[in-house]
Amino acid sequence: MADGGEWDRRSLLRGAAVLAGTAVAAPLLGGAATALAGGGDADALFKAGKFEQAGRAYEEILRKDPKNLHAARGRGYVGLLGNRFPEAEKYLKTALALAPDDKDAHYLLADCYIRQDKLGLSAPHWKAAGEDGYAQWFAAVRGEAYQVHGETARVPWTQTDPMPLVEASVNGGPAKRFTFYTGAPNLSMRASVAEEAGLSPVASQRIDAEGGVMWAHYGVLDSFKLGGIELRNVPVGWSATESGDDVGTDDDGLIGTWVFYHLLTTFDYAGRQLILRRRTSDAVRRAGAEPLPLWLAREQYLHTTGGFAGGAGARTGVVGVNFGGGSEIAAGMRGATAEQLGVRTDYDRQVGTFAQSHPAIAYPCYPEEIRLGAAVAKEVYCYTNPNQPVNVPLPYGTGFDTMGWFSHCFWKPYTVTVDFTGMKLYIARGAAA
Repeated sequence: MADGGEWDRRSLLRGAAVLAGTAVAAPLLGGAATALAGGGDADALFKAGKFEQAGRAYEEILRKDPKNLHAARGRGYVGLLGNRFPEAEKYLKTALALAPDDKDAHYLLADCYIRQDKLGLSAPHWKAAGEDGYAQWFAAVRGEAYQVHGETARVPWTQTDPMPLVEASVNGGPAKRFTFYTGAPNLSMRASVAEEAGLSPVASQRIDAEGGVMWAHYGVLDSFKLGGIELRNVPVGWSATESGDDVGTDDDGLIGTWVFYHLLTTFDYAGRQLILRRRTSDAVRRAGAEPLPLWLAREQYLHTTGGFAGGAGARTGVVGVNFGGGSEIAAGMRGATAEQLGVRTDYDRQVGTFAQSHPAIAYPCYPEEIRLGAAVAKEVYCYTNPNQPVNVPLPYGTGFDTMGWFSHCFWKPYTVTVDFTGMKLYIARGAAA
């Protein structure tokens, strides 16, 4: 967390989760797109999204040079992207044995531990990465976090636009209105909801933002219930003005990726419902679609392979996928992607938006086709930002190239199942059976 009350780079990333009801329209802007040093072909493969080949190339470097910190960290990161925890831990621990103060290796290992609910083990690594707030928060969690009770939940959406809303119970109380967004990490809620639930912060931060002051608080929730699924002992965040009032009132809270990756989650856009199952369920085998690969980067950002086409050609590569949130676009495109593919762009009608709580300028664009597997949309309304780089290296970004991201409106004809165990994405047309 930041010293002196200023937003730091990761506090900004968490703004969507701390500010209940805030949905970020685009990934992080800014920062120079620079190549990682010291890995040669392995780094080029990694940046291009050829992660398995990059992993083998990093291993080859380590066979020749066992003390190569960069290769050890890179190999660990490849494992983490695919939720292959034993190999991620092995190589990240190797990196830290070579350089005990390496903040990026500490950050990645901390993330590796929280994905496995080893929150106590993550705490010292968050602290070493400069994340004192996270370190305090996760050190305060006692017992098993995210305990799953129940087998299946079908949770209807009470609203679809401008962002989906579902009903959930907090500590056994009456139904509250929660939105969801996989561009945000943790479960969060309004300050008044946290007070009603009897929550006390285990860590807090004073934040200067947009000319004002607010407080971000972190605690542990006894119970969060969505239909027939209840999660117990859940890390939760909330925010308040300096006087203690709610920061936003459009909804009561926001469900982030950390909740969804504890379950087999289906975003049934066509049927306007969430379907939540234990991860041991065999339902994924009945998803009715060929799976796409799934990669999880930087705590919450989901990626797969997709394609864009314009008047100058078509390309396939790594793209982000965002479920939930509020956006009228089907996809967003990096400026270089739109330009290289000759995508029709309306530069006379700029759109003022936000990316990770920063003001940003985008332009309407209309690719000839956008595609994820068999899911296709043609000539749909999208955004492009000419100033958005295709790659922002660690520690500010993911470190690999992405052409763009798929957003709320793209999913409306489809049902999407996200399998965080097999790391696969299933997209089927129509509502879930």
